[in-house]
Amino acid sequence: MKEINIDTWNRKQHYKHFIALSNPFYSVTVPVDVTNAYQKSKASGKSFFVRYLHDCMKAINETENMRYRIRDNRVYDVEEVHASATIMREDKTFGFSWISFDNDFNAFHKSFVAEKDRIQTNHELYPPINGDNCIHCSAMPWINFTSQKEPVSGNLESIPELSFSKVVTTNGRMNMNVAISVNHALVDGYHISLFLDKFQHHLDL
Repeated sequence: MKEINIDTWNRKQHYKHFIALSNPFYSVTVPVDVTNAYQKSKASGKSFFVRYLHDCMKAINETENMRYRIRDNRVYDVEEVHASATIMREDKTFGFSWISFDNDFNAFHKSFVAEKDRIQTNHELYPPINGDNCIHCSAMPWINFTSQKEPVSGNLESIPELSFSKVVTTNGRMNMNVAISVNHALVDGYHISLFLDKFQHHLDL
């Protein structure tokens, strides 16, 4: 973890402006092509959700501003970001997970399976590991949404929030909308575009 010197940061004025707002978060919803990722997951017999989530987390970790967090009025690059995803239970409630990031898909998948098993066998909402060095994310595969709004806690937040929609096939290509909510004090539209380019790159591999 390394601290960003706000006084010498080229975004100092932007940070000061947006951090003073009662809700500095903004949201965009963008489609990504998941055709290759879906085919890879089916060929391997592994979860499609875990496949695209791993591609997403690689892109998050490769995009510096998506790793920034605010702690005690200071800005830090946490350097490694994990996935706190909602996982549904048989009774249609859910628990929050902590899926440790690893560039290796099999290691990431192993962490997901352990968290899924934990959530399926208890009724705790929160994971035993928690922190701000994560993204909050959820899949809504029943809804082809074109916009989405995250709940607001009222506290100063800096964790990116992502939601993944139903997959829709058009002309043989599979597309999924991704809703992204970020704190404008840390992340501009340009940084979201960098993340999306990297996400699509990994999905296409």
